[in-house]
Amino acid sequence: MTTGETDRPADAAEQLSLVPVPAAEPVPESRPTAVVRPVAKVVVDSGLAHLDRPFDYAVPADLDLQAVPGCRVKVRFAGRLVDGFVVERVDRTEHLGRLAPLAKVVSSEVVLTPEVLDLARIVADRYAGVLGDVLRLAIPPRHARAEKAPRPRRDDAVSVASLDGWQTYVHGLGFVTSLQAGESPRAWWTAVPGADPARLVAEAVLATLASGRGAVVCVPDVRDVARWDAVFTDVLGADRHVALTAAQPAERRYRSFLAAARGDVRVVLGTRAAALAPVADLGLVVMWDDGDDLFAEPRAPYPHAREVLLLRAARQATAVLIGGYARTAEGQSLVESGWCTELAAEQRARRRAWPQLEVTDGSTAGAAPVRLPQQAFRAIRAAEGSVLIQVPRRGYRDVLACQTCREPARCAECQGPLGQPSASAPVACRWCGREASPWECPHCHGTSLRSPVVGALRTAEEFARAFPDREVVTSGGSSVLDDLPAGRRIVLSTPGAEPHVEGGYDAVILLDTWLMLGREDVRVDEESHRRWFNALALARPGGRAVAIGDPQTLQALVRADPAGFAARELASRTETHLPPAARLVTVDGPDDVLTDLARRTWTPHTEVLGPVPVDQRSPDAGERLILRTPRREGATLAAQLAAVAAERSAAKLPGLRIQVDPPTF
Repeated sequence: MTTGETDRPADAAEQLSLVPVPAAEPVPESRPTAVVRPVAKVVVDSGLAHLDRPFDYAVPADLDLQAVPGCRVKVRFAGRLVDGFVVERVDRTEHLGRLAPLAKVVSSEVVLTPEVLDLARIVADRYAGVLGDVLRLAIPPRHARAEKAPRPRRDDAVSVASLDGWQTYVHGLGFVTSLQAGESPRAWWTAVPGADPARLVAEAVLATLASGRGAVVCVPDVRDVARWDAVFTDVLGADRHVALTAAQPAERRYRSFLAAARGDVRVVLGTRAAALAPVADLGLVVMWDDGDDLFAEPRAPYPHAREVLLLRAARQATAVLIGGYARTAEGQSLVESGWCTELAAEQRARRRAWPQLEVTDGSTAGAAPVRLPQQAFRAIRAAEGSVLIQVPRRGYRDVLACQTCREPARCAECQGPLGQPSASAPVACRWCGREASPWECPHCHGTSLRSPVVGALRTAEEFARAFPDREVVTSGGSSVLDDLPAGRRIVLSTPGAEPHVEGGYDAVILLDTWLMLGREDVRVDEESHRRWFNALALARPGGRAVAIGDPQTLQALVRADPAGFAARELASRTETHLPPAARLVTVDGPDDVLTDLARRTWTPHTEVLGPVPVDQRSPDAGERLILRTPRREGATLAAQLAAVAAERSAAKLPGLRIQVDPPTF
């Protein structure tokens, strides 16, 4: 017994034996390295801006055949196993120390193609982001059963369908013919009601397939994907395309992704998730209704699918077709610059295709304006089929005010706004939920309430009482209708939730247009007109339309001239140095950090605005710095901001929210 042992208490040995002594982590035995190209460059999913580069790993001999470029692997990084992608196999490394080996090849399936890797790097640089974040958007999670599923047979025999629908548009037939010839034209398409846009796009895709190339088609949401998917199957034939959306079940989504990555299909139809789809021999990129805010990715680095497709088209020299019933300022900018051709119908054909629109402010013979004017009731009575009524808000009576003095009605306990969710529900506070019945105005002591803003549910009640012989249905919120059969009904819908009716609507009524224009947003006019044009396009040929609002504001609808409105919108953006005329970046973070950034030297012509509160009504929402620069300096500014993010990441400081050209501002 040693001296140290005699000094311990008698029961110490027993007590220590109850505590397990951790064994030292065994040092892994040296694994033989592959003979040919023994070094793998791996993009590691670290999420850290200062580590946004490939890292070198040794390829063990037993993984030599599995570790192919583009496959998923597990590597040890900073003491833990993380996911990564092998992007290249090389002969030697510049690393001076001993390389760590690849821990595991998750799957030898090639899911990251060189074209997608190159595009992801460009997108990350464009939006001052990290490559790993873009790859997470591009490559869905692995599903083992999908990899083992039988592959579809590929049929390369293609016959071009009729192109009669494109004859409506000047240069339309020439555009599709050039696609069939293997050329790469670029066009911005201002569609008119009549021929189904899904069928016209399918015909353009079929012409691209006939030239031996593939296509990527992006539409706003899953409802559009379902509708276009059926049309594509009819025009292209079975097994020539796949639908790809983030809302699909994991196995189905990954199976669609693999079909494109393996080259089993050459056409991908989907939402914004499809913009980075791995289509081989890409010849055409298509987007429908590019102004829809669903194309803006809510996750870092916040890319817009339109910009991703345009970057892809420029990088891979593909054809471009972006269209919609309305036109964005970004589209008008590309048309005016000559980067793309305009596909539009002649003025006479355009006027004939759109429904005849009557605009009223709701007043009659000098009387005060009313919300439901006589013109709307006359249009409904004259309609033999379905009538669409677009209402900006879904609720019942979300905003209440005093009938006497017009002051907003507030809760006596918390001063929150009062509202009424349904006819049978009591008036209650929208913040704390307390009932406010009976209610008395603290200003004039009135006891009656009015609703300055009426939702779709309340409007439906009013029309049901006025037209008891018609069925009244609503669409919006959590209950969105996709399609309806023809019939005598009134459909009240919020913007974007309008169901399609067989044969089209006899009449379309746009209510409360002033309310849609009341939001504080740079793009509010553009977004409102886009939703109005989309609603009017659902009318049948020769249908009627009524819009309640300011006649001067709605002149683009009267003239059926979305291009003219886009030109005026672009001119306004140019005067105020806003996108697309300039590059604008918002940086959200702590006030002291943003103050330091405001003092930095950026590009020669960068304007620094702020910091200002993100939300004036909420002091805890944080601060925002705004940087504005000419487009020619946009790439440099993005690189400078990426360097700032890397500096903070290396110093283990909280990250900043950097958003380039935000969709709302």
